[in-house]
Amino acid sequence: MKAAILFSGGKDSTYAAYLAKKAGYELTCLISIFSKNKASYMFHTPSIEQVNKQAEVMGLPLVVMETEGIKEEELEDLTEIIEQVKDKYHINTIVTGALHSEYQASRIQAICDKLNLKCLNPLWHKEEIEYLHELIDANFKIMIVGVFAYPLNEKWLGRIINSDFIEEVQILKNKYKIHAAGEGGEFETFVLNCPLFKRELKVKSFKDANEGENSWRREVKIE
Repeated sequence: MKAAILFSGGKDSTYAAYLAKKAGYELTCLISIFSKNKASYMFHTPSIEQVNKQAEVMGLPLVVMETEGIKEEELEDLTEIIEQVKDKYHINTIVTGALHSEYQASRIQAICDKLNLKCLNPLWHKEEIEYLHELIDANFKIMIVGVFAYPLNEKWLGRIINSDFIEEVQILKNKYKIHAAGEGGEFETFVLNCPLFKRELKVKSFKDANEGENSWRREVKIE
């Protein structure tokens, strides 16, 4: 079973790849979409260009495509790159990190149906607090690189997901109804280490930007 991973560098796509490998899938390549629209409905954008460093320590080829990020039209670009990967790497499965987003899952499923590919969503409907604990137990080191919802602010940038983090987002989930794992776009992440990596990645430098009320992103440079 040859699989390609829809890969953003964040916790969900990386953990989905990890679970797929544990389930016996052969990971053949990573597919990353660089969206020019920072508010893309489909694609993660903070520090996205650093996925090449993750691909290196995973020992996997990285296939990249740029998109303007126009809603629905960006799906045509995704279809094109998946079709290219299917032909080049002879895959039969696309792995996604979809957790609760019906919008993303349904559209990727439609693309896979069109291309006669299996769509594997190993995280689908995981309970978010249990999922965060599962990430820690699996030795994932995950950094916050974007926050986009009240009451999150710039102080959350650079934080590592640990037991203290989980305790705090549990409180915010109960009080403000945010998704504790960030599936609603509340925050974005970047994986610095996990069992798929040959070594831990280090942040060489970073730049933070305020993009509006309760909207901050961190662009990192990885060494």
